[in-house]
Amino acid sequence: MKRLKVHVKGAVQGVGFRPFVYRLAEELKLKGFVINDTKGVQIEVEGDMKSLELFLLKLSSEKPPLARIHFVDFQFLEPLGYEDFQIRESSELGEREVFVLPDMATCEDCLRELFDPSDRRYLYPFINCTNCGPRFTIVERLPYDRPNTTMKGFTMCSKCLKEYEDPKDRRFHAQPNACPRCGPWLSLYSSRGEILAEKDRALELAVEILKSGGILALKGIGGFHLMCDATSEAVVSLLRERKRRREKPFAVMFSSLEEILFYAEPSNLERALLLSPERPIVLLKAKGGLAPSVAPGLKRIGAFLPYSPLHHLILRSVGRPMVATSGNLSEEPIAYKDHEALERLSELADYILLHNREIKRRCDDSVVKVVGGFALPIRRSRGYAPMFITLPSELKRKVLAVGGMLKNTFALGFKDRVLLSQHVGDVENLGTLKAFEEMVLDLMELYSFEPEVVVCDMHPRYETTRWARNFSEERDLPLLEIQHHFAHTLSCMAEHGLEGEVLGIAWDGTGYGEDGTLWGGEFLMCSYKDYRRLFYFSPFKLIGGEKAVKEPRRVALSLLFELFGEEALNLDLPTLKAFDFKELHNLYRAWKSGVNSPQTSSVGRLFDGVASLLDIKQVISYEGQASMMLEDLYDPWVGDHYPFELEASRINWKPIILSLKEEKDKRRAVSRFINTLAQVCLRVAKEMGVERVCLSGGVMQNDPLISKIRELLESEGFRVYVHQKVPANDGGISLGQAVFGGLWEQYL
Repeated sequence: MKRLKVHVKGAVQGVGFRPFVYRLAEELKLKGFVINDTKGVQIEVEGDMKSLELFLLKLSSEKPPLARIHFVDFQFLEPLGYEDFQIRESSELGEREVFVLPDMATCEDCLRELFDPSDRRYLYPFINCTNCGPRFTIVERLPYDRPNTTMKGFTMCSKCLKEYEDPKDRRFHAQPNACPRCGPWLSLYSSRGEILAEKDRALELAVEILKSGGILALKGIGGFHLMCDATSEAVVSLLRERKRRREKPFAVMFSSLEEILFYAEPSNLERALLLSPERPIVLLKAKGGLAPSVAPGLKRIGAFLPYSPLHHLILRSVGRPMVATSGNLSEEPIAYKDHEALERLSELADYILLHNREIKRRCDDSVVKVVGGFALPIRRSRGYAPMFITLPSELKRKVLAVGGMLKNTFALGFKDRVLLSQHVGDVENLGTLKAFEEMVLDLMELYSFEPEVVVCDMHPRYETTRWARNFSEERDLPLLEIQHHFAHTLSCMAEHGLEGEVLGIAWDGTGYGEDGTLWGGEFLMCSYKDYRRLFYFSPFKLIGGEKAVKEPRRVALSLLFELFGEEALNLDLPTLKAFDFKELHNLYRAWKSGVNSPQTSSVGRLFDGVASLLDIKQVISYEGQASMMLEDLYDPWVGDHYPFELEASRINWKPIILSLKEEKDKRRAVSRFINTLAQVCLRVAKEMGVERVCLSGGVMQNDPLISKIRELLESEGFRVYVHQKVPANDGGISLGQAVFGGLWEQYL
């Protein structure tokens, strides 16, 4: 007889792990206990060696479907004489390292019960079990037990309590467990704040509102959705007008995969993503049939399936696809508190559907796109966050990395892991800055985390950089400022567990460079300690600075001025026709003098310039719009490319633009341009001779570009690494920042 002591770390709380251990111990006739603690799950079992060895094997091979085991520490000891097997009270002592599981979509077992008239939870909008339901958005502190969640105010009825206490039941210690007798309920309000109905009647009226063309604000898992009929152009246009969101695409929720197939053409990988427990929004090739205003000018739609019982009930009852977009005005953080919704959403929605289960923290929907054959997170949030990235080596200190300004996430780094936050958004105004600070302090409190160093972007005008400076000063902490594209490359390296040196190709819209210019077309030799800038695209001016970011025509005009000087004003091109005569001459003077015209090497801006020259888009209404429209035009049957030149450390783009402006066929021009960029990558990779190549930055969300780069480089023996766990855009740079801060040698 021996005693086996086991410590399991990972996502092992709130997933039915303790009842699984209980059943396994009973099956093998072992005595002892299992307990949740702040590091994971602790187990002690006594029995013969053969049974203990089998217990260890089954612990990993038969674990619950949502469990993620990252580490199992065990040792065999002398027995203590346990008389039975028990599930003990959780321990709150010790450093908090346990993984909080993300919110998971309603499982098939709960769905069957939800629509079974004989089940006591029939049509109950808050049905869940240990395999599904809210986790991250309801936990207040660790360990994850009901008294530590926003469900603590709901006393379970005798039937729910029996399930909760029965180790053999699917709902054993399902912390949000409830039923219509004892759990949360719905309330429907008018936009004036008047309560109209509760419980079943509130749901019935909400369905009638959506069927009749109304706009509903609905409280979900991590915040509010604004919902309306996705097939009605009138109501979708009205929602755009109210939300002040001119063209940025809306996500659409469908009742089933079969319904999605009627409106879109998902690949097998895209279908798998749609049906995964994370239930992200997946970007799919559209067939048509939805209102044109859902995704103006684009050939893709963002589609997703219901992930909460309430969404399932509404989608099935309404019987048509629903726009389900974040409950906010454009540029504001998503609303997640009841009072916020009644105040902020009353002008956007006709009615507001609330429930009385509090949301502890906001968590927007995740967005995923298949790029180059891999699933790439565009926005990593509900279903994925928070989750740890395990590093190839241990960090030397605890790090708070605050990320960038756009598509912000932040990160906490300690030991051999980095915890990435949920999506925050664009930190460009007071509202999002407050939300950012709230979310940083909340996650630090949840994990009792006290950083030893703070890392931020080196851009002096980023709100996150200013916040990091103030925070580090107040707490007397060292502050590191890291170059934007270096952080991009480090994030890709860390995600893939790469050590040593790699060639980092980091392309995006803009990032502050060490020479004071705006970088964005970078080839960097990187290690975790440092980087060297090897090659970059020849700089050009952004006429009007920030204005040029929103006006591709200004970028194209700058490219033409670089090529032809003042003679460019006489060219017969769509770009020049997008301005009036006086404007053109004023802009030429600004370009020549350099007034408010910073230099950039950005490939993202080159995409904008091409969009203008080909008259695809002259002024954009959201970031990345022009490049997305170019991506839709790519023709894989076009195999050739434009000429380009490498001059010392610079890539001369002038031959590319000179050739492109003569092109008559837009699809051919776009295809050749993208092919040329891939050829540039191959040429530089050959020049440097580094086998491992990491692709990062917002431009590296372009499917044909990534596919072409991989095709060319891998055929020549290079190993190409692309993002699969964290976004290639600025939503991923906090990972790179955290790794740099944790390994930086000055503080060793």
